[in-house]
Amino acid sequence: MAILEVKDLYKSFGDTDVLKGIDFSLEQGQVLSIIGASGSGKTTLLRCLNSLEFADQGQIIVKNHVIYDGETDYDNRSDSELRLRRLHFGLVFQNFNLFPQYSVLDNVMLAPKLLKKGTEAEIRETAMELIESVGLKDKVNNYPCELSGGQQQRVAIARALALKPAILCFDEPTSALDPELTGEVLKVIRGLAERHMTMIIVTHEMAFAHDVSDKVIFMDNGVIAEQGDPYILENPRSDRLKAFLTSF
Repeated sequence: MAILEVKDLYKSFGDTDVLKGIDFSLEQGQVLSIIGASGSGKTTLLRCLNSLEFADQGQIIVKNHVIYDGETDYDNRSDSELRLRRLHFGLVFQNFNLFPQYSVLDNVMLAPKLLKKGTEAEIRETAMELIESVGLKDKVNNYPCELSGGQQQRVAIARALALKPAILCFDEPTSALDPELTGEVLKVIRGLAERHMTMIIVTHEMAFAHDVSDKVIFMDNGVIAEQGDPYILENPRSDRLKAFLTSF
């Protein structure tokens, strides 16, 4: 049974059509990598899934529950409804977006505390476990400015996991990192995949996408130009995907 279904999703900004009828599904525990050139619509798709943007048309269905319907949704955007929608997804941004005034521990604890997802002790215990799971137990009291980029991104992953999302999304999680720091972040994501965390990863790391993904989507000019298992990266069918892969 699909945990996520995206049906006929369209999104425009003014006269610019960014998403032009996106359709795909994702099973529980699968990893989906989304690849494509800059401007192909990848980040906009993630933002629509996370209700940071709103599609003009189409449906987003999580666990057989329609969480977004372009035909009816414009009258149904209360803050409480948006919070409930966003709880289905965790999002890790390419530029970390940690709160600089808070320690590592407080960054991870903040959202569960605001949403009252347990007692202070329970939230702290869960946060400590997540911080340890990303290899940063010794940095728990440090502030973001005291961390490397790779360490900050690992904190961001722990923070996204703190609300126990059904689907964890990554928007080019290594694009802001030096090459030597990329590996430590990819190792954490690989570990989540091995534990069957359902994930959607927008990435330019082709080798990583090949190794960790169950499905790959290639977006081009707002449409899904090709999709399939990761072997499409070895044997692309479309000329456009072939041309894209030769740029790496």
